[in-house]
Amino acid sequence: MTKPAKTTQDMIITPASRLGEVKEYYFSTKLREIARMRAEGKPVLNLGIGSPDLPPAQEVVDELAGWLDNNDVHGYQSYTGIPELRQAFAGWYAQWFDTILDPEGEVLPLMGSKEGLMHIAMSFLEKGDEVLVPNPGYPAYRAVSNLAGATIREYRLEEHLGWEPDLDALGRQGLSRVKVMWVNYPNMPTGTPARQGLLEELVAFAHRHRILVVNDNPYAFILNREQRSILSIPGAREVALELNSLSKAHNMAGWRIGMLAGRADYLKVVLRFKSNMDSGMFKPVQMAAVKALQSPLAWYESLNAVYNERREAVFQLLDLLGCVYDENQVGMFVWAKIPEQYANGYELSDEVLYSSNVFLTPGGIFGSQGERFIRISLCSDGALYEEAIRRIEAAKP
Repeated sequence: MTKPAKTTQDMIITPASRLGEVKEYYFSTKLREIARMRAEGKPVLNLGIGSPDLPPAQEVVDELAGWLDNNDVHGYQSYTGIPELRQAFAGWYAQWFDTILDPEGEVLPLMGSKEGLMHIAMSFLEKGDEVLVPNPGYPAYRAVSNLAGATIREYRLEEHLGWEPDLDALGRQGLSRVKVMWVNYPNMPTGTPARQGLLEELVAFAHRHRILVVNDNPYAFILNREQRSILSIPGAREVALELNSLSKAHNMAGWRIGMLAGRADYLKVVLRFKSNMDSGMFKPVQMAAVKALQSPLAWYESLNAVYNERREAVFQLLDLLGCVYDENQVGMFVWAKIPEQYANGYELSDEVLYSSNVFLTPGGIFGSQGERFIRISLCSDGALYEEAIRRIEAAKP
């Protein structure tokens, strides 16, 4: 007879207390449920996860393959990335973000920008510090802040304020112990674009309150007409860092290539932590990333043509569910308010999952401000959205 699995309370060796408020990522548990449903013969369509389904550019794949036969590329690499990659990131920012970065000190390649969140938190936050976390917002901001021992101070993003922080109201709350503020524009999950005026206001706010603002910027190219960086704002170098990534803009999520940009002495602090965590990225991957960063305008236009077509299909699906949405939102998701008859997004999500075998992300996983919303990913083949629409129509009473 199989013994039941031990719970945390049964364990002889207990987990570290720092994990006390850090829960398993929602998608980790939901994907297990979806896998069980599929094993039972239910053909679940997953329209919730933001993992690009399209391939990288062929020349990027060819660049990777071309380096694999070189015998001198398999060793440890620099903690700061190869010079070619740092220069490519700097050139990318100069070309598209109108931002000049010194590749020698103001660019730090990462194994994905999610890794960078942890590096920043562990490098600048500790017990006694407070950190401003958006609600709704990417759950990793809260998780890394908790792991660093900091105290969470939520700031609410309100629909009637265009999902931007009320910096004046926030500034009246007393922020003397706040050290870091996580921001994310273009925003996920709400699809709010990066307004130049907001970036200027964030830099001024950071100077007034001596806060390090970290802008997580991986959605800059997806359905955006302009690419903006907080580091382009005068005075930003003293109070801001920016994360970016090739995951979304170049369909390279599994390659794990990101970067942190900002003032050199801030990056040196992060490097002190990072250098104890890894031994550099595989050189052929870095060289392929260089090729990706040289992508022409036509690459981004073709990518956005696909996402725009998919977004139109998602709008049709949301109309069928009676949801309300902003047609001007950007990024690779669509954020929508649910009808009044549902208690929250979880209820609507579960109803669609169990009646139609279609998974949509409940907005509540991003914080209490997302309770009355759902989010749909644009990372599925167009035919799957058509199938989802057919299923939902068939399940309606």
